Amino acid sequence: MKNTPTHTTRKAVALAAAAAALALTAGAGQASATEALLPHPGPDGLIWIPEITGSSGFVSGGLNAHLDTFTTFACEGGGTIEVTFHLYNQPTRDPAPFTLTCPTGTPSTITVPLGTGLSGSFGAEVTASSPSTRWGAVVVQPE
Repeated sequence: MKNTPTHTTRKAVALAAAAAALALTAGAGQASATEALLPHPGPDGLIWIPEITGSSGFVSGGLNAHLDTFTTFACEGGGTIEVTFHLYNQPTRDPAPFTLTCPTGTPSTITVPLGTGLSGSFGAEVTASSPSTRWGAVVVQPE
């Protein structure tokens, strides 16, 4: 796909938001030296949090209303994570909060389709049952 001004702007906003999200979450817990819970999402990714421990969250902008949106969470280390979303431009479409069980030794993963027609900014809050619970997240809009 050509880098049109809109495409380039969307990617620049997404990268800036991802950097800000990682900066916000860095103080919440130290990532371990183990490998990432989720692989890099590639060029369709808006958010990539390879691994973080404890409770935190992220915010982003740049949703394209013409593309499907999917978010994936993974966790490991015992306990659970509770995930709550907020779609700032479409609050009536906020996905229901969910809880993911985080086994020890093997990551658990869930993908939540958010659909099309979403634009602007969104966020997720992750509440971990233990400060040592590891989690990761990606948000993608496949083109």
